[in-house]
Amino acid sequence: MRNNKFETNDFTHTDIENSELSSELSTKTENRRNRRAGNRRKVVKKVSALALSAILFGGLAAGTFQGVNTLITNNTTASAASDSGQSSLLKTTQVSSGSGTSTGSLDVSDIAEAAMPSIVSITNSSVQEVQNYFSLYGYNYQQPQTEETVSCGSGIIIGQNDSELLIVTNYHVIEDADTLSVSFIDNQTCEANIKGTDSDNDLAVVAVPLESIPDETLSNISVAVIGDSDSLKVGEQVVAIGNALGYGQSVTTGIVSATNRAISSSDDSADNSSTATYIQTDAAINPGNSGGALLNMNGEVIGINTAKLSSTEIEGMGYAIPISRVQDIIENLMNAMTKVKVDESDQGTIGISGQDVSSEVSEAYQIPQGVYIGSVSDNGPAAAAGITAGSILTKFDGTSVTSVSELRDLLQYYAAGTQVDVTVMVPDQGSYSEQTVTVTLGSANTSSASARTGALA
Repeated sequence: MRNNKFETNDFTHTDIENSELSSELSTKTENRRNRRAGNRRKVVKKVSALALSAILFGGLAAGTFQGVNTLITNNTTASAASDSGQSSLLKTTQVSSGSGTSTGSLDVSDIAEAAMPSIVSITNSSVQEVQNYFSLYGYNYQQPQTEETVSCGSGIIIGQNDSELLIVTNYHVIEDADTLSVSFIDNQTCEANIKGTDSDNDLAVVAVPLESIPDETLSNISVAVIGDSDSLKVGEQVVAIGNALGYGQSVTTGIVSATNRAISSSDDSADNSSTATYIQTDAAINPGNSGGALLNMNGEVIGINTAKLSSTEIEGMGYAIPISRVQDIIENLMNAMTKVKVDESDQGTIGISGQDVSSEVSEAYQIPQGVYIGSVSDNGPAAAAGITAGSILTKFDGTSVTSVSELRDLLQYYAAGTQVDVTVMVPDQGSYSEQTVTVTLGSANTSSASARTGALA
């Protein structure tokens, strides 16, 4: 791996021998410390909830969009006592907003010190099949093997309910995870579960059981303070904090280069570019920063560092998801039911086979994006719920579904016998009408052959 050189601003004090000047300097220094202490106390009182995530992009003309898979931010250390008297963080399942002002008087060191306790590191471990090729007596053979892959990202503490600490991150940080672990500012590591995901917006919320977090750790962590990204101005100073390249928490600063910036990847056609917009900044955002925060000079989270444009000809073009744009999405994910993978033998099936309806196909043929249902198993769960072939499945248990693989991933968290709301678009005289039905998932052991061998298990 190529070594990266980081630069920091060092502030030095000049010695003054004259006693009067020394006395005067001491008085000014003491006043300055008092003011900074007062500022810190103000920040400590502004505890709310939230922070965010990242997006993976392909190449783009002269450069390449790179997802940044780890970022550690921090926020004010403050905790509120729960009803039971246990030391805990803010008990909420809603995202709270800060003042939204952007002319704060804090310096970068104040912001870094206050924000650190609200950021966690997330480790994604998964077992994947790889193909190894070897030669024997002049013949080439392909030997499938499995190996464990580990990737890192970050998340931001956004609140808690009665039993869980809630953390927001990027969907691609937790995608395909077999196990997830969260490491807090004191290096305490706990296992986490997925609570809700939105792959379209590259967002996810994970939950850590409160009972698995030591009291000492709970007293050291805090909930992030959320600002108003809609009030950002071009040229405003911002701060990014993260675990760049996995070296540990580091701080970079820059300005808002642009707002409402639309970006697209090489996979996007000219007629099918994304309508999502981002904050562009020249603050250094490096691989390893996904899920981290972009903060204003009040120490409030106003963006989720998510991608950078990379090329030998490009410098200082990083992007963050505006916090105000995704606040409602995060609130919904916070209130979803926590997902825990079930054993493969116990996993439920829906009893359909189908294929992807991509955004390109959706636009070309004027049909909804989702999973086209090619066939429905006789007497299977989908058939019993009234789902018919030719319909397009768009949501599963409230989560948007845009591909067969996404639906398969979701089914890993549901056992046979679970009742799930499924939304389908049904052909209706040249158009489509939306229907939501309740499906009781079947067992893979009892599903018909068509369900087992189709595109969906």
